[in-house]
Amino acid sequence: MTACAIEEGATTDDGGPAEPEPDPGPDGPAAAVAEAAPAEAAPAPGAPAAAAALEADTPDAPAETVLPAFMLTADGAYGARLTAAPVPGADTAWYAERWTLDGPEPYAVPLPTDQPEEAEAQVVPLADGRVLIRRRVAERHTFSLLYPTGPGTGELLLGAVERDALVLLPPSPDGVSAYALAVGAYSTELWRVAGGTAGPEHLADLPGRCSGGVWLDRAGRMLALDREPAGGGPVKTVAVDLGRGAEMTPLLQIAPDSDDRLLLADPDSGLLLIRSDAPGDDRLGWGVLGSCLPVRFPECLRLPDRSVVPFAVQPGQMLMPESCAVALRIDGAAGSWIGLWRPSGRRLHQLAAPGGWLAGSGVWSRDGVLKLPYADGDTACAVALLEMPEEAECAGDVSGKQPSAPAVNPPVCTPVPLGQAPLVGRTVPD
Repeated sequence: MTACAIEEGATTDDGGPAEPEPDPGPDGPAAAVAEAAPAEAAPAPGAPAAAAALEADTPDAPAETVLPAFMLTADGAYGARLTAAPVPGADTAWYAERWTLDGPEPYAVPLPTDQPEEAEAQVVPLADGRVLIRRRVAERHTFSLLYPTGPGTGELLLGAVERDALVLLPPSPDGVSAYALAVGAYSTELWRVAGGTAGPEHLADLPGRCSGGVWLDRAGRMLALDREPAGGGPVKTVAVDLGRGAEMTPLLQIAPDSDDRLLLADPDSGLLLIRSDAPGDDRLGWGVLGSCLPVRFPECLRLPDRSVVPFAVQPGQMLMPESCAVALRIDGAAGSWIGLWRPSGRRLHQLAAPGGWLAGSGVWSRDGVLKLPYADGDTACAVALLEMPEEAECAGDVSGKQPSAPAVNPPVCTPVPLGQAPLVGRTVPD
């Protein structure tokens, strides 16, 4: 991937400019509320009715989202969140809750302890069904594993880290480890807080102020972080190799002075979802790890006055990054809703979220079904199933699709690390 090159405008197969996606208007998506079905009501593979139902016209506005955040394991088998106990007339009493999503029907298991949790506590589900919880106790951050034990909740104390601020990273793909960052004025501490040999373990001091956290492989070894230099400067994504003492190498640099952040990565296909201001303003783009082609910034992903953030990529598309379905959370004045998009297409399908969607959470199956966890007033734990709408595939179709490569065969070149990609084909921002 030529990370230092950008392609700002989309083109059609005949080389002309691509027609931008129509603006859906200020009231949210132009699609209907997606049918919220339990997991056992999944449509048969290849059933065309689901996609047609998703884009039926309706004036309904997106439903309100449910807070706090919901965290999924890398394979989507388990989820965890803090939820409020129904105690009328009293202060909110939070407790951890684990969701099981890989069975025939989703179900939730409450994990209350002897006292309510603070709203600022963080939970991360592990592959064995236990839930890691981070609590703030004065100047210390304590870590425990919660698990159901018959009518009660078992708790295994792992240890504590004494720092002013510490944030858990997304669940590791290995399913057993959990990591956290403690950001200082000039460096960032990387901690393994679960999965080690004896409690929280300090792994490295990384230069600069690091944030984000995207896993690049299935083994939980390569971690991408967005790094701001200690003395200030543009944010660039770096790769941290946990198998080599947290060795840090440049990963993403589109332009010397641009802020380039990695939002999401698919280890199977190498598809990367990137946010950068290299085109002149802050834009959402995509590229492929190890490719010689430039980063692209599709017009259809540019929605004025709205936030667009990818949260799930279809796995299993080996050597086919352009065919991966991507789910995006769209936030606007009307609330939050869903965007579905493929790099090979030039259309962003905007669909209303199911009522009670745990906003920003979801997972794709390998056959292209998006599972969205939700909890509304009638259902405490459920999953809505969405399918990617059909798109025109014929070359020369007026509805077209955004090509992901030049019309002619590109020259053969050896893939290079993103930080070493040549400055070829970069357009000058206006």
